[in-house]
Amino acid sequence: MEAKRLVVKVGTSTLTYENGKLNLHRIESLCKVLSDLQNSGKEIILVSSGAIGVGVGKLGLPERPKETSRKQAVAAVGQCELMFIYDKMFGEYNHTVAQILLTRDIMINDHSKQNVINTFQELLAMGIIPVVNENDTVAIDELEGSNFGDNDTLSAIVADIAEADALVILTDIDGLYDSDPRKNPGAKRIPEVRYIDEDIRRMAGGSGSNRGTGGMSTKISAAVVAIEAGIDCYVMNGSDPAALYDLLAGKDIGTRFRAK
Repeated sequence: MEAKRLVVKVGTSTLTYENGKLNLHRIESLCKVLSDLQNSGKEIILVSSGAIGVGVGKLGLPERPKETSRKQAVAAVGQCELMFIYDKMFGEYNHTVAQILLTRDIMINDHSKQNVINTFQELLAMGIIPVVNENDTVAIDELEGSNFGDNDTLSAIVADIAEADALVILTDIDGLYDSDPRKNPGAKRIPEVRYIDEDIRRMAGGSGSNRGTGGMSTKISAAVVAIEAGIDCYVMNGSDPAALYDLLAGKDIGTRFRAK
């Protein structure tokens, strides 16, 4: 895969254990790989979910809250913890990160959207890695299951406005399958999708893990946005971030949604 500017999206299920606490080993591996890719001359934008999941673990809550106001409060705690971890781990590899929190109204207003574009361009020109999340503390879009869908669609929008060459969505499954691999051991992974039709959407199924809000269906929605913008979208397993090297080397990993 030839891509200089790369948007990588990582979900809550990839960042945390089943109990909601941070998977520090995996986050450290992710930061190391992305830092190395940046060192090689690539420009990296990280779209990271996990504020609420990390907040749940930080506060020792028994489960993800259901009330919107409580989710917002937990997200405020979790986002602070999440950025602290990213700042520390990327810093160990001599890379600086910047936090960008977005809401849907910012993205649909031309003036504010241009300001976001300008910020991305300046950060990338300075060699800084932007870490993007939806601003859950003031926005209820993701909390109530909007089209942003666990930041999947947001990552595609970011890839579009940042003029990225590729979008990679790291999740807890190896890619798109012709049926649910959790229920059907004979399910086959689909290496490449050229057209997203109703058959593809049916294959995507429903929601993902109980720690996040997205599932394969939201990955399909993100892929639609990306490919319409002329950006290849890849969905792959994030359990081993080093697999990004194999993806960039052109190996058969995950599912590629080919841009128009």
